Parts: sequence; structure tokens; C-alpha cells
Amino acid sequence: MDFRALRDYCTARPGVTEEFPFGETTLVFKVMGKMFALTDVKALPLTVNLKCDPDLAVELRERYPAVRPGYHMNKTHWNTVELDGSLSVEEVKKMIDHSYELVVGGLPKRAQAALNSKASQGQPQAHRQP
Repeated sequence: MDFRALRDYCTARPGVTEEFPFGETTLVFKVMGKMFALTDVKALPLTVNLKCDPDLAVELRERYPAVRPGYHMNKTHWNTVELDGSLSVEEVKKMIDHSYELVVGGLPKRAQAALNSKASQGQPQAHRQP
């Protein structure tokens, strides 16, 4: 997955905005104001930090060398995923979806309702991780 595909996939979700709160190279993707992914737009290879359930985070790190504890993040709840081609695009998408859904699940009910309203007005729904 390259930068364009990562950006397009993240921003296709309802309620997602992007900004540079940590400097001009760190792009942050937020849903309803809460961060679910960030990437350094100049890093080679491209990496993305994604929120993750703590048990799943450990499992993914053990399974894939390209998944490490989150760089500059809470290492219990965040992974850094190196997009070097060793992971399938589908696997990366599942990780992005999981991150998005964790954040949405932690939003207040009012924010979740607003997000569902946006989704029902034609924005695509996030894919559910099996």
C-alpha cells in the first residue's frame, strides 16, 4: 500500500478528517476529532500508526515482522505498521478498519449517532473486521 492508497482508504470513512497537529510531515487521521491513524508523509519505507486492541496488538506483532509497538505512542494500544509490501493490502485494510472501529466504539453515544447519520447520508460504512 502506498501513501495515496493509505490516505484514500482512511479518508473514505464517515466523519474522518486529516490534519498536521505534530508538524508539517505527520499526517493524522481523526474520526469525530479522535485520532485513529497517523503517518509521516516523508518516511521511507512508509509506516502508519494504528490503534489496536492490546491482545490483538501482541498477536499481530508476533505474526508479522512489519508490525511493531507504536512509535512515540502508548505501546499497549498502538502498533506501527511498516508498509513495505510484506503485508497484503487486505491485511493492512483490516488493521485500519479495526483502528477506526475502536475509536468509534469509544465515542460518546451522541457522537456515534452523528456519525451514523453521516453514514446514512451516502458516506461509505467502515468494513467490519471478522
